[in-house]
Amino acid sequence: MNKELANAFGRIADLLEICGGDAFRSNSYRRVSRILKDLTDDIVSLNQAGTLAGIPGIGKSTAAKIVEYLDTGSIKALEELKSKLPPELPELLRIPGLGPKKIALFYRELNVGGFEDLEDAIESGALAALSGMGKKSAEKIKGGIAFLKSSVGRTPYGLALPIAEQLAEYLGKFEGVERIEIAGSLRRGCETIGDIDLLCACDDGEALIGYFLEHPSKRRVLASGSTKGSMTVEVRDNKEMQVDLRVVPKASFGAALQYFTGSLDHNVHLRGMAQKNGYKLNEWGLYQGEEQIAGSDEAEVYKQLGLKFIPPEVREDRGEFDSDVAFDELIVADNIRGDLHTHTTASDGSNSIAEMALAAKALGYEYIAISDHSRSSFIANGLSVERMWEHIEAIRKADNEIDGIKIFVACECDILTDATMDYPDDVLAACDLVVASIHAAMTLKKPSPTERTLAAIANPYVTIIGHPTGRLIHRRPAMDMDIAKIIEAALKHHTALEVNSSWQRMDLKDNHVRMAVEAGVSIAINTDAHSVDDLKRLHFGVKTARRGFVRKRDVINTLGLSQLTRWIQNSRADVSPT
Repeated sequence: MNKELANAFGRIADLLEICGGDAFRSNSYRRVSRILKDLTDDIVSLNQAGTLAGIPGIGKSTAAKIVEYLDTGSIKALEELKSKLPPELPELLRIPGLGPKKIALFYRELNVGGFEDLEDAIESGALAALSGMGKKSAEKIKGGIAFLKSSVGRTPYGLALPIAEQLAEYLGKFEGVERIEIAGSLRRGCETIGDIDLLCACDDGEALIGYFLEHPSKRRVLASGSTKGSMTVEVRDNKEMQVDLRVVPKASFGAALQYFTGSLDHNVHLRGMAQKNGYKLNEWGLYQGEEQIAGSDEAEVYKQLGLKFIPPEVREDRGEFDSDVAFDELIVADNIRGDLHTHTTASDGSNSIAEMALAAKALGYEYIAISDHSRSSFIANGLSVERMWEHIEAIRKADNEIDGIKIFVACECDILTDATMDYPDDVLAACDLVVASIHAAMTLKKPSPTERTLAAIANPYVTIIGHPTGRLIHRRPAMDMDIAKIIEAALKHHTALEVNSSWQRMDLKDNHVRMAVEAGVSIAINTDAHSVDDLKRLHFGVKTARRGFVRKRDVINTLGLSQLTRWIQNSRADVSPT
């Protein structure tokens, strides 16, 4: 519901701009949209508790519109705006680079009401003839329409990152390139990416951009100049995404990296701080009058403004400017001592117990937990009780035979539709640790996903709640859950919540994991690996955890073997002696 409301307020802001409304009102609605998008508490619960007005940035008028939407499924102000415009007109906002003001111009001057009208106006030359447009602008919009038709939309982080890394490696081979960095939402570790931003320091920008636009993955060239080049590349299924390369002088590289990495809100906040101190900040540097006082080094920009270096992942204006978190304590991949959620050929994995253990050992891990699926996961070849007892013995045997790494006996046990566990307690007790997950009936109302998860947390043998919301990015929405109640129970029962590193999941998501660690709940960052290659994808989860302000001490698999063993024993402390 939070997302629905955020979209509704965002749409009000868009339509107000198209209708030529007051910019302050439009920006106010857009700010509310961002607040609702980032809100970790369930808006329905807040409304039931009568605390909507207590949300920072939510006034009486906004609260009334939220209640109206919750009660009726619509907002009168939004419906009135919709009635003033052709229904397809706001969809033009999906075209890259096309904003409300231009759409309003096209509607007012050319009676453009949707994609078909806009394409007709381009082909007839009417769009290019508009004041302030021209042939080049019309061609750019035409290219944007073509891109939209072939675009995958926002691309999952795990798909965009390898493309960016490949292009960065390619650019690094060009003679004269002094620095190259991935910037934008990809550097921040956002779960989905609009386009890829690359930043280079090079004296011959025109030659570098020409080289960039010759990359074999190029589908279409969108722009070419001496400081910026844009093209599309294939992502998958014949879909495209945009890649932008910007070339800046070495003296401005740090300021440009900061500018092209931070979110809009973060950068606005930072520029405001600069202005209050009598400075001017832009992508070229930090200036006092005409003198550049910082620019070549990103950290120096923050230092000159009296700030500690703010890591890319938290540059969202979600409290990073006044946070008491020591950013140098945030989790990094090298802190991880082992993986506590992995699968083998015993269920739906591709490698044996020994192969997974040896691969983990090669990564420098002290331990790995083999946690194959339980019996109800038929599609994943889940283990019957009999097979699980045999599997326990096989893991114990491998642990005795393979030196240099501890192999924990574990299972990923389904939380069933009646809120019970898929294995009896004697099987769970025989495991060193248990990952409990919901895999089926995710929309079941009674018992709800929240109730099922709470029951699993209360089971003394459950160590970790796996991929807690069950989402698959772009494929399946998160379950409708009361995250606050789950966090409260996890803290009470000494149960860890997982940040699943699979790029399809990245679950818990960043704002939920921040909510958890602020409450004092322990986190497990795992790969959910189904092959030895999957073990190398832990950095996806680490990136998400950093966005949630997670520190090394918040994560159980940063503990050494003896410390982790004690932690697990403590989590089972309320098990009655047998």
